[in-house]
Amino acid sequence: MDNSYLVITVFGFLLFVFSILFFLAKLYRRCPSNKVLVVYGRVAGKKTVQCYHGGGTFVWPLIQGCAFLDLTPRTIHIPLKGALSHQNIRVNVPSTFTVAVGVTPDVMNNAAIRVLDLDHKEIELMATEIIIGQLRLTVASLRIEEINQDRERFLESIKKNIEPELHKIGLTLLNVNITDITDESGYINSIGMKASSTAVNQAKIDVAEQEKQGDIGKSLAERDRRVSVASYNAEAVKGENDSKAHIALTNAVLAEKEAEATQRSQVATQYAEAEIQKARGLAQTQLLETEQIVPQEIRKKKIQIEAEAEAQRKVLVARGEAEAILAIKQAEAEGIQKLLDAKATGYKQLMDACGGNAKSAATMLLIEKLEEIVKHQVEAIKNIKIDKITVWDSGSAGTAGQGSSTSNFISQFTKSLPALHDIAALAGLELPEYLGQVKNDAEKENGVCHKTKNDLPLRELK
Repeated sequence: MDNSYLVITVFGFLLFVFSILFFLAKLYRRCPSNKVLVVYGRVAGKKTVQCYHGGGTFVWPLIQGCAFLDLTPRTIHIPLKGALSHQNIRVNVPSTFTVAVGVTPDVMNNAAIRVLDLDHKEIELMATEIIIGQLRLTVASLRIEEINQDRERFLESIKKNIEPELHKIGLTLLNVNITDITDESGYINSIGMKASSTAVNQAKIDVAEQEKQGDIGKSLAERDRRVSVASYNAEAVKGENDSKAHIALTNAVLAEKEAEATQRSQVATQYAEAEIQKARGLAQTQLLETEQIVPQEIRKKKIQIEAEAEAQRKVLVARGEAEAILAIKQAEAEGIQKLLDAKATGYKQLMDACGGNAKSAATMLLIEKLEEIVKHQVEAIKNIKIDKITVWDSGSAGTAGQGSSTSNFISQFTKSLPALHDIAALAGLELPEYLGQVKNDAEKENGVCHKTKNDLPLRELK
């Protein structure tokens, strides 16, 4: 039971799919290459029709319809008679025009709008009226000579005037054939007769001219023949005489030439012998040059080249060393300049920090060097060995006006402070007031020595 239900379901689905495909196939319209498919009704955009040349499209029922335009060319015979030319001469221009529905988008749309429901005869009739009117207009703008002789220009004018008008109804001009052009007044025949007569007369003139040229040529040829014969005879006699004289002259010249030849032979022999001796001397000279002089010249050139190369090498080496020294000096100068610039910047910042007081700035710089100065002074006395200092103090007072031994030692120790002032003075510094001041020479001479309770006993400096 289940299998039967499944088979029915599958069969129904396949039938539904087949129906959809069949329905879509019915809706799809293919366009052959010799036709134009016109879809009208509800189409995309604001167009009233949609044209397809080749390919195909879906045509939906109820809202769209379709039709085909045949692209087969149509031949239209135009027996134009009595067309008035530019010279007011009526001419007959029987011609054949080949037209067809155009395949450009604008022309196809015009054809779909203008001739979709017309049959072949109606389309040909409409095209005939347009062609006759425009052909008359073309003939009226040209002269008889331009129509009859310059056929290419005439055909171009026809296409230029007729094809735009045919595009308005959806047709295009494929070919134009003009069979024969005549006129009612016989003007074209007169032109032909005139041309024929002119050609015949020109031919007669040419014949007469050629006969004249023939007679003149014949007379000239006879004259030239007679002159040539006489001239040849005279030349023959003259030639015989000249030949005899030439033979005699030749014999004399021959004898002279033989004598000259004998003389030249002897001279040549002597000259050849001299040249041989000269060549031998030259060969020996060249051999000497090759064996002795040339090697000397080679060695001389070699020494000269080596000397020039050595001199050039020394010049290059000296130049390289000079450039290296210059580069080193420039680098050292740049380093010194940068160091001086850095010191100048540091000193300027130090002066700014000290408020522009040069003495304070110098003091700060010397304070940094004080430790190094003391270090050097210590180095000077570091090798003095002092095992110990022993102070014996009984605690009793000394002599009148004198302190104890310990107090005397301290007093003597404080007298060593001027040495510290000496060190500071050497460094350009001034110690604080609580370490006392050193009396100058002027105070010594005046005997001024002020002491306060805060003053320490200092030794006088000389």
